[in-house]
Amino acid sequence: MTDPVAGPGPQAVADAVLAHPSVLRLDGGPFGSIASYLPGHRVQGVRLADPVEIAVVLRLGRPFAVVADEVADRVRAVLGDDTLAVDVTVADVGAAGGVEGPAAP
Repeated sequence: MTDPVAGPGPQAVADAVLAHPSVLRLDGGPFGSIASYLPGHRVQGVRLADPVEIAVVLRLGRPFAVVADEVADRVRAVLGDDTLAVDVTVADVGAAGGVEGPAAP
């Protein structure tokens, strides 16, 4: 796996995931446990471990399994390892253009 200090880290992964058109936001999961901690802040919804864990809130409209596979592919591309295990959790769903509640801490 890519070293977060030497190469793409949690923020680069988060940016790639958030760029997916079906992803509304990242989610920290139960008790905010899916997160990466960096100096001065944390990246919610991304944990670089084995396996990499991603938690997202998706727009309604596309099959969740397809979107989860696409998100995992984006993560692998950013981290430069196409064999990397990536677990994607769909924590919630929302309507496109709908009002979203506050992000979990």
